[in-house]
Amino acid sequence: MCSGRVVVITGGGRGIGREYALEFARQGASVVVNDLGTGRDGSGDSTMSPASEVVAEIRAFGGAAVANGDDVSDMGGARNLIYQAVDEFGRLDVLVNNAGILRDRTIVNMSIDEWDDVIRVHLRGTFAPTHWAAQHWRDRSKSGGEVQGRLINTTSSSGLFANPGQANYGAAKAGIAAFTIIASRELERYGVTANAVYPTAVSRMTEDVFSRAGWVPDEGFNEFDPSNIAPVVVWLGSDRSSAVTGRVFGVRGGRIVVANGWEGGQTVDAARRWSPEELDQVIPDLVSAAPANAGTDGLRPNPGR
Repeated sequence: MCSGRVVVITGGGRGIGREYALEFARQGASVVVNDLGTGRDGSGDSTMSPASEVVAEIRAFGGAAVANGDDVSDMGGARNLIYQAVDEFGRLDVLVNNAGILRDRTIVNMSIDEWDDVIRVHLRGTFAPTHWAAQHWRDRSKSGGEVQGRLINTTSSSGLFANPGQANYGAAKAGIAAFTIIASRELERYGVTANAVYPTAVSRMTEDVFSRAGWVPDEGFNEFDPSNIAPVVVWLGSDRSSAVTGRVFGVRGGRIVVANGWEGGQTVDAARRWSPEELDQVIPDLVSAAPANAGTDGLRPNPGR
């Protein structure tokens, strides 16, 4: 499906990112596997070993891959990553932004460093590689070359549906969802699509959540296996997905969901300036008539309203 395509995957050394790298390679793509090798909270010494291990796996079954250890939240590091793909394989076709860390804390207990670090890695770590990839695609398009570019970002149900205890992570992931839709509109002129996924699977980022819930996989199909997410991302990265852009997909096991974004809802218009006192009834009536926000499972409590 992706024969001849060149793919960059950030956070590709472990978990879901590793599964992306392996599946893209199985489908014929040349892959740049980026991973800093730090703990899930971003701590520890940087090392290329996780990325190198994935590269070794890919080469063992005859695929083409190289490792990268740059920090994608740094503009220089992100540029190095994108142009490593160009230097090694001649161009870039697909960018999968998957790198992330966790520093979970309630708002009242969260430090400014815990806020800034998570926002930096997720949000700037999505922007920076995209910035350089977009420049590459723009330049190819302006020079008359055919571009079938694909940007695939990673958001989360925490950002879309508001999980308590993850204000930093959720805010970053909500920002990535909006960033994806903006990118889809800006990059369309260059032959690039932009979509996002919010995966549900066991990984380093989520293993303690599943552990606390006492979850044990049943025999047979494991709906929380991270490899289940890869086919959707690989399809989005192929040239078959050219008609799909600006969308956010939830993937869990064999289930694929298209998320519905914010939209204008219940409205009242006085065609003049309101007095504050008048709003005592107006705003409660508006809220009462509007559907409830989705819960953390992504479902509205009263979907018929």
